[in-house]
Amino acid sequence: MLTDRQGNALPGATSETQVLYHRAIDAFNLYRGDPVTPLDQAIQAAPNFTMARIARAYLFALATEPAAATAAKADLAATNGARLNDREASHAAILAQLLAGEWSAAGIALDYHNLRYPHDLLALQAGHLVDFYRANARNLRDRLARVLPKWSPDIPGHSIAMGMYAFGLEETGDYARAEHVGRQALDLQPLDCWAHHAVAHVMEMQGRAQDGIGWMTAREPYWSGDDNLFKVHNWWHLALCHLDLGQTREVLALYDGPIRQERSAVVLDMIDASALLWRLTLTGQDVGERWQELAAAWEQHADGQLYPFNDWHAVMAYLGAGRDGRVEALLTMLRNNDHSSEAATWARRIGLPLAEGFVAFWHGDYATATARLHAVRFIANAFGGSHAQRDIIDWTLTEAALRGGNRELAEGMANERLSLKPHSPINRDFLRRATASATAERQIA
Repeated sequence: MLTDRQGNALPGATSETQVLYHRAIDAFNLYRGDPVTPLDQAIQAAPNFTMARIARAYLFALATEPAAATAAKADLAATNGARLNDREASHAAILAQLLAGEWSAAGIALDYHNLRYPHDLLALQAGHLVDFYRANARNLRDRLARVLPKWSPDIPGHSIAMGMYAFGLEETGDYARAEHVGRQALDLQPLDCWAHHAVAHVMEMQGRAQDGIGWMTAREPYWSGDDNLFKVHNWWHLALCHLDLGQTREVLALYDGPIRQERSAVVLDMIDASALLWRLTLTGQDVGERWQELAAAWEQHADGQLYPFNDWHAVMAYLGAGRDGRVEALLTMLRNNDHSSEAATWARRIGLPLAEGFVAFWHGDYATATARLHAVRFIANAFGGSHAQRDIIDWTLTEAALRGGNRELAEGMANERLSLKPHSPINRDFLRRATASATAERQIA
């Protein structure tokens, strides 16, 4: 029987479709090239090649887009009645949980799957992304730690597993080791976007903005190609470095250029665009009509049902564009999401108060914004994103406290942020503004 590069059986594959499958998995591993078309071709040529259909279902399910989720369900349904081996049956059960909005159940099932099939690289990457989408930092690290001893440099894909491990180390605060492992992975495979982005995250979290600019610029040929599916996110990381240094002109140039010039309708790209425009607005920049284009792009992707992390970022764009009707419609969907799935619970418990806090902030109700965001900031890491992505919550909370006259909270938040990034001009300005208001209060008294 034919196998994948790591030795896992591929029932139903032919020599031709095995090559197509490898091409798709390589593209998925590196976030470079088109992983879907080779799977389409493999399924058409070998309808009984179940792992090709399972791989395509994962690609669609992990996109967190309504239309893609529908396509993933169709692929999963096509496996019903097929004769599945143990590994295929395990994947089918995991996909069913994932598509039902049960992210943690799918993640736990993948824990056991990875232990049983430690060289199933598709399953490791799917599990890693599930951990990312549910913001389980510990498992981002430990999913790889549990199986890496069973890997060796002579097994294809070893560097990919190391790149994932680097990101898990970063999200759990082990920055020195994360950077070391990430650089090792890139020495073996320079095109690994995930490993590159893991090192970028280290520099972001340590406040090494100048280092970050150097890292991104020096390695740009490896991550900025037209066929790179992760290029917008890496451009976003470069923009964050410039923003931390107060270089807003450079940030706007990156937004208008590689971040948004192609008008991407990919949700992950739109999340970065929303978050960057919101941060620019917090610094006092007038971003003009940029909100309008982005809000229009969100129309087909924010449904208040599938993944509330997306909905929250859509709310930012709708607010910026003045689409109050869309904001209210989305808030209503989040409030009325009465499904029993984990994703629905995230919507009600986290997505809704976050969205309400951002709405209140936008409309100048800083007391409500402060109350909503302070209450949810400690649980927001249960439903998605990285530490760098979720920093927008604390940034907005600090700004709300300053604008709302809550000097004690503003000063406390500024001190908290400076303890993590003592050289950040933005954080130093937060403290300057908070202490200036305190001085003014004393003079008045």
